[in-house]
Amino acid sequence: MLTTLARFAVVRPRVVVGIALLLMVLCGLFGSTAQAHMKSGGFVTEDLESVRASEFIADHFTGGDPNYVLLIRAEDGVDSAAAKAAAQRVTDQLRAYPEVSGIQSYWSTRPDRAQALRGKDGLSGIVVASIEGDDGELSERAAKISETVQTSGEGVTVRAGGLAAVFADMNSQISEDLIVAEAIALPLTGLLLILVFGSVVAAALPIVIGLFAIAAALGILRALTAVTDVSMYALNMTTALGLALAIDYSLFIVSRYREELARGLDSGAAVVRSIQTAGRTVVYSALVVALSLAALAVFPQYFFKSFAYAGMAVVAAAAGAAVIVLPAILVLVGERVNALDLRVPLRRMLGRPKHAERAPEHSLWYRWVVGVMKRAAPVAVITTIALLLLGSPFLYAHFGYPDDRALTQSAPSRQVGDALRSDFSADLGASAYAVLPDFRGGQGEIGAYAAALSKVADVPAVVSSDGVYVNGLRAAAASPEMSGPAGAFLSIGTRLDPYSTAGKEQLAEIRAIPAPGDVLFGGAAALNQDSVSAIADRLPLAAALIAVTTLVLLFLFTGSLLLPVKALLLNVLSLAATFGAMVWIFQDGHLSGLLGFTPTGKLDLAMPILMFSLAFGASMDYEVFLLSRIREEWLAGEKTAAGNTHAVAMGVARTGRIFTAAALLMSIVFLALASSGVAAMKLFGIGCALAVLSDATVIRALLAPALMRVMGTANWWAPKPLAALHRRFGLPEETDSPTPPAMTDVAGAATPRVRTDKDADLVRE
Repeated sequence: MLTTLARFAVVRPRVVVGIALLLMVLCGLFGSTAQAHMKSGGFVTEDLESVRASEFIADHFTGGDPNYVLLIRAEDGVDSAAAKAAAQRVTDQLRAYPEVSGIQSYWSTRPDRAQALRGKDGLSGIVVASIEGDDGELSERAAKISETVQTSGEGVTVRAGGLAAVFADMNSQISEDLIVAEAIALPLTGLLLILVFGSVVAAALPIVIGLFAIAAALGILRALTAVTDVSMYALNMTTALGLALAIDYSLFIVSRYREELARGLDSGAAVVRSIQTAGRTVVYSALVVALSLAALAVFPQYFFKSFAYAGMAVVAAAAGAAVIVLPAILVLVGERVNALDLRVPLRRMLGRPKHAERAPEHSLWYRWVVGVMKRAAPVAVITTIALLLLGSPFLYAHFGYPDDRALTQSAPSRQVGDALRSDFSADLGASAYAVLPDFRGGQGEIGAYAAALSKVADVPAVVSSDGVYVNGLRAAAASPEMSGPAGAFLSIGTRLDPYSTAGKEQLAEIRAIPAPGDVLFGGAAALNQDSVSAIADRLPLAAALIAVTTLVLLFLFTGSLLLPVKALLLNVLSLAATFGAMVWIFQDGHLSGLLGFTPTGKLDLAMPILMFSLAFGASMDYEVFLLSRIREEWLAGEKTAAGNTHAVAMGVARTGRIFTAAALLMSIVFLALASSGVAAMKLFGIGCALAVLSDATVIRALLAPALMRVMGTANWWAPKPLAALHRRFGLPEETDSPTPPAMTDVAGAATPRVRTDKDADLVRE
């Protein structure tokens, strides 16, 4: 199949490139509107108890669960004429929107309830309201409303906050971040590619394929929005993934192409051979990455499902461009792929001699790996212990739902959230709700329940249809609108961060108090707990799917039983160390000042799951690439322990510089996301970059060679039934030529093969 595609690209290169350009333009134009059709929610499902509680309030008690807060701050005080005028203005504006209900203002509410809406410093007051819609619609509606009501001037400032405004600010921030990330990533990757290849022409090819992948990603995302809900977060991550993988895959194929040219093949033959070898590796890598992302579809939230669908499609686009479009471009470029080598004038300018080509056996990578394998057991033990120690902070990881603190302090909703936490007696956005559907009891029962709830530590007040209760006593008049024919609900204030461990314990204590009927709990703490539980319940299934598909694919690739298991364990070990670092940085708050985020003592659970799926696939990318060259050497050499050691050293020597460069390129793309103003995106970008870099260095340069040396010829063993299965269903490397591969120099070029004693009985595929 790959040979057929390569030959078609060789025979019809202009047709392939023309079609690719047309697709790129069409996808770019079609995908330019993708952002407008995406949603900022998707973290919850309708079956969650907290969501059902919120829907009950929305359906039967209009405005009972406010999700939009306007903070009005006046230099002359909250009771000044300017503050009152601003409050009246925004109240009138809110009433003009049919989707807004339940408006309550400090300046117009009952005196006994106004104190909760007044800031402690006497300069601020709030207006709260409820915006109807799901978590996707909330963002669009809140953004439209905030654009109208937010003002600053004449001593009065109006800022929008609450859950709806947080979604809107995140949406806006992510859109800006995507442009910045691409502006950072593309020039830096181009510069690094020039350093890797030397040739400007060779360096430009992965960038061209990367741009094609970005356009394809946008088109794919736009198409998906027509048939399913797609998360706004998918825009950043899938375009970054498409760019990173396209550059990675192109790097592998262009490096092999230059190697085959130096070996003496003409352009067409070099393209075919490159696709048969490096292209085959790219296809396997793409399958592993795509199936790792596909496992996200087991989660019920469309946030994860959109990543599964979009991720698989984008990976397919990147791989397809690398094995179909790139070969056609290479045929058209021909031997000019080595043109504009900047190293020549640079050496001339520095007065340095011409670079001397070196055989792999004389390279630094070869000497390094041989040295590692001479001390294989100690290296394996010490490296494993070090990675486990680095991963140990993950044992006390705490997960939670993202709130306004995920934004920078310049975001309006973040400023409102900070003010509610510090300047008001209770954060209205953190309140819990006890919903009593179909309640038919008397007000006395509700009062008794409210009194019991108000005795819970750090609950400042409980508002109910029987009255406002503080410390078990009725402190203010009733709110009759909180009960009706459909049932009743109570609002339970809190002084605690609902996403903290203390907030979780407080919710457990509230749940334990006997209710006068069936009860549903809603609010921030309940939503956080329900969301985390819903995700955690599906984690074992997702992990099992990733493990099984990886083991099967690597077995089909290598024919070995132990190598897939080894690869799986090493990837998990590498990712565990990365997750430990993420806990240390983002949960514990180390480097928060340097990276510009606010630590909240928790991690957004969605990000580690996305990181695992994506970084796991990316790590397998390098594993497959390395194993393909080691296997090539093993098949062409002695089937002994010494032959295994030599194959490992040669495989790393031939590929070490390439996969290290690939890891640097991919990490640049991910690190560009760390410039985001959303903490979750910083975590994702830095986490993926660390995972990729640690895998390409610590794992591939130390642990993998050491373990392969310890296992010896057992690396290639499989029970007879499995060996027979592999012979029948495995995907062997296609080949048109019996000649062995050339040796790659440190710049990716090649030199004629120098025979050694170990190559005397070379077995050709």
